[in-house]
Amino acid sequence: MEHMDAKAIFNMGSRTASLGLIVTEGARELGEKVDRYLVEMAAGSPEAKSTYIIESECPRFSSGDGKGLIKDTVRGMDLYLLVDVGNYSCKYNMFGQQNSMSPDDHFQDLKRLIQAASGKAHRLSVIMPILFGGRQHRRNYRESLDCAFALQELQAMGVANVISFDAHDPRVQNATPLMGFDNVMPTYQVLKALINQVPSLKLDWDNFMIVSPDEGALNRNMYYASVLGVNLGMFYKRRDYSRVVNGRNPIIAHEYLGDSVEGKDLFIADDIISSGESMLDIAYELKKQNARRIFCYATYPIFTNGLSKFDEAYEKGIISGVLGSNLTYRTEALRSREWFYEVDCSKYIAYLVAALNHDVSMSTLIDPHEKIQNLLISHGYKTAGV
Repeated sequence: MEHMDAKAIFNMGSRTASLGLIVTEGARELGEKVDRYLVEMAAGSPEAKSTYIIESECPRFSSGDGKGLIKDTVRGMDLYLLVDVGNYSCKYNMFGQQNSMSPDDHFQDLKRLIQAASGKAHRLSVIMPILFGGRQHRRNYRESLDCAFALQELQAMGVANVISFDAHDPRVQNATPLMGFDNVMPTYQVLKALINQVPSLKLDWDNFMIVSPDEGALNRNMYYASVLGVNLGMFYKRRDYSRVVNGRNPIIAHEYLGDSVEGKDLFIADDIISSGESMLDIAYELKKQNARRIFCYATYPIFTNGLSKFDEAYEKGIISGVLGSNLTYRTEALRSREWFYEVDCSKYIAYLVAALNHDVSMSTLIDPHEKIQNLLISHGYKTAGV
């Protein structure tokens, strides 16, 4: 499947079963984009449809109780359920008050829809870009392991595959070794957005550098540095282990390890920007070391503390841009910011669905090395190792 696109997969006619897409309310925008790509890819094939989305909903009673409802047959279908557990913009009424849906609520709705399928589907796959409970990936004290237990629940309910993106710690899949689990990294999509949105960048050893924000993000940043053939630096977090604040040991300082960043454009990649304090602390520190421009990236740009500090950093010239994917909810305020560049992953999801539906190997889709090399060559860059 090395050079085979998704349209070619559809025309092979070797699908597992008729394709169906169930999109929860929180993932509606992303799901409709994925559906459009699937329709486009299948055009002209025996499997062509005007839409692959099967209408569903999870209505609530006034007491807050809910139920899952699928409005068409799913018997014998290869079903893909798309859910965004991080979409806090979804509301429901309970005892006359409006509540925002939490990750727990979204995950419960996913399970309701799986129940509504009543075991009639040929196969169930869940696309959950941001993993439910994914940040609680290991036990340090007397703590719950929500993500591991959630995966076990899905397996017990008959789910065959889970597709996630940039999991906080993909080793959580060890909780369900007999269930398919693919942790996908949208590296190609990120580099494509960066090159297209900032054409003045020079992605070479003398002008560009990758910086890992901490040791936990080292692997993803090593990959960027390797495929681009540029240098890599990293920070480590010096913590106060005598205290626990908000469930963790507070950070005293971010210490930099690596070659000089003076006069270079920098790229810092992480899985999530939550409050964003660590990312900004690092950016300010790198500016003190005379870095030129700093571009931050997070697969999940959730900005739990708002955008004002990033606005201030942009105005001061500390950061030059922030990239984030559309794999979770982004506020309109964020999407309107001059410094924010959106990375669209909907076509990538459509490719993954098409490959799974036709039982085609996904290895070349998950490892986009060749596509990245072609992207760099098309923009006049020498590829790593050349």
